[in-house]
Amino acid sequence: MKALIVAPSWIGDTVLAQPLFVRLHERTPGLQLDALAAGWVAPVLERMPQIAEVIDSPFAHGELSLKARHRLARQVAQRGYQRAYVLPNSLKSALIPFFADIPERIGFIGETRYGLINRRHVLDKARLPQMAERFAQLAEPPGAPLPRPLPQPRLSTGKPARAATLTALGLELPGKLAVFCPGAEYGPAKRWPARHFATLANALAARGYAVWLLGSAKDRAIGDDIVSRASSTALPLNLCGSTSLGQAIDLLAAASFVVCNDSGLMHVAAALDRPLLALYGSSSPGFTPPLSKRAQIVSLQLECSPCFKRECPLGHLDCLEKLEPQRVLDACLGAWPA
Repeated sequence: MKALIVAPSWIGDTVLAQPLFVRLHERTPGLQLDALAAGWVAPVLERMPQIAEVIDSPFAHGELSLKARHRLARQVAQRGYQRAYVLPNSLKSALIPFFADIPERIGFIGETRYGLINRRHVLDKARLPQMAERFAQLAEPPGAPLPRPLPQPRLSTGKPARAATLTALGLELPGKLAVFCPGAEYGPAKRWPARHFATLANALAARGYAVWLLGSAKDRAIGDDIVSRASSTALPLNLCGSTSLGQAIDLLAAASFVVCNDSGLMHVAAALDRPLLALYGSSSPGFTPPLSKRAQIVSLQLECSPCFKRECPLGHLDCLEKLEPQRVLDACLGAWPA
């Protein structure tokens, strides 16, 4: 059996899809499972042992490009897939499996995809409150109950990969390393303030921790802001935008613990089984929690949250502004004493 995953376009969602991949292999021994994915999420899939090959999907967010999708579909058709699992709910995400004449095309009904999806699931949000559960449901017959608990995501890494990344970046691994992931691609309503990260960095540096900041090039300015606010004795190392995603995975795997906003790197850290403190503001840990027993969620749970907005609709961002660094530090030291 050969099957194709049409992967999500977000790093965190891709991590949360891994329980589905595990279930598919359990259901079909000997399955070859490939993934059609954007380049920016491919490194995550390449660290999943369930995925045999990643096929590049060159389309930007929101790009339709019907002719280019049809050309890519003709290439996909030559691979002889019997099934396709379409994880995004958009119409365009279902086009390539349809154009490639993959016989069984599995996904949730969304954006009037009748015909494009021919094994259709109807989403019951109350029965499947978490995103990972919704993905995993696609391994079951439509309408069948979802077996719980889900397998936990696990990304593969090892000491040789970590050593190669440290050498490539000219870094030495400190004895005690706290990694902060201060960005959140979705928007500022998911980002803990830079001054709070700086205060936390000062407190951890006083306890002997080196602090490294990880994120994309878009997070570089946030990292610089944190560094500028930190004391001269703390001096976090801003690596935002200086690593590939694969290198960021290796560095996260080396952390003593990780402090993250609700972001793709939060889910990566959880899948690496690192001690993790996850900070939630406008989003909900009930929908996209880190799937790890070593993760601790910190949230003020205000009446106005979760609002799921990119920016605070009330203009104050109290859900994160009032999440004091001392509370986060206490959570860190309570779970992982210095």
